[in-house]
Formats: sequence, structure tokens, C-alpha cells
Amino acid sequence: MHVPDGFFDAPVSVGAGVVAAAGLGLCLRGARRELDDRTAPLAGLVAAFVFAAQMINFPVGAGTSGHLMGGALAAVLVGPYTGVLCIAVVLLVQILFADGGITAYGINVTLMALVGVLVGYGVFRLVTAVLPKRRSTVTAASFLGAALSVPASALVFVGLFAIGGTADLSLGAVAAAMVGVHLLIGLGEGLITAVTVGGVAAVRPDLVYGLRDARQPLEIRKPQTAGA
Repeated sequence: MHVPDGFFDAPVSVGAGVVAAAGLGLCLRGARRELDDRTAPLAGLVAAFVFAAQMINFPVGAGTSGHLMGGALAAVLVGPYTGVLCIAVVLLVQILFADGGITAYGINVTLMALVGVLVGYGVFRLVTAVLPKRRSTVTAASFLGAALSVPASALVFVGLFAIGGTADLSLGAVAAAMVGVHLLIGLGEGLITAVTVGGVAAVRPDLVYGLRDARQPLEIRKPQTAGA
């Protein structure tokens, strides 16, 4: 999914950069409501985990491999605004490893951070709003949100390619390749996300942002007096 330099023309690259800058500005403000002394260190750990996980590719068939995008995972663990910032930082650092181009940074942020989190966390919230608020629901919703976020980002990629792609490829071929492969990659994304969120929820549910609404308030019962 990492877009290299020169794959899109200048208008699309600049336009995506403007969208990315506006989105990151909004997320910087929103993250203030999500982060506190307890969750701020977790955001750093999530960013480090996503960075390391993106370095590991898993096969999806026909000689094609994929890797974690991490948008849904980050959003469920630390919140959607902070999740976008985590992925944006990861993408910035990865430029140093020639994984994604400098001029395509705005495109990559738009695809993997903004779209990935928007779709992934949106599906997650929809599922948790319909089903009973349990840890198992959070795990299942994490899987579904992550699995759908990947092909959604691929569809946006195809749309951008239709507007300003520079490669000598037909739009139909790009759409078939991107959506088909990323449907399979999405399954791997969903599995990694569900296992990670489920593991953290089992040990420290208080650190999972997506579990905040599921936690039951503490009830204080007064001791009954004799003869009452």
C-alpha cells in the first residue's frame, strides 16, 4: 500500500497532502481528549508495534504478500484521533527506509492513516453499538473493522489513480489487482488486530480505548444494619 514517489501526478499529490495536513491538524486537537498520563505511553508503544509489524510481510497467494496497516488496531487501543497520529508518525519514519516516497507522504497518510482509521474505527463502533458490550464483542468488532479498512483504502487508491495516476496501466487492471489482493490482506489485518486487541483486553482492559463504554461502573453498597 505504500505509494512511492512519482506514482501520482503533482495535483493529486498536493491535494492529498492538503487533506492529510487538515486531517492531522484535526487529530492533534482531538488527541488531547484521548490522551492522559496513563494512555500517552501506550500510544508510543502502539506506534512502535505497528512500525515493527509493518516490516513483516505475510503471503496472500500468487506470489503476493501483505503487511499490517494498523489503523484500526491503533484506533481501538488508543482512540481514533491518536491512532491517526500514530500511523502518520510510522509512515514518516518509514520514508527513511525507502518505504513510501517523500512526495507521496500525503497520499500514504490519507490512505493508511485517515481512511484506515475512519473505516476501521467506524465499523468497530457500529458493531459494538449493535451487539452486547462484552470483551468478545470488542475482539470481533476489531477483526471486522480492520478487515474492511484495508480494501476501503485500496478503493480510495484506485479512485486517486483514476484522477492522476502516472503508471501506464489500465484502471480496470489496477482496480482488480488492488481490491482483490487487499481483500485477502484485510483478513490478515483483521486477524492480527483481533489477536492483539483481545490479548491486551484480557490483561489490561483499562488500557483499551474501545472498551471504555463496555466497562461497568463501580457500585458501592452500604452495609446493612442489624434489624434493617
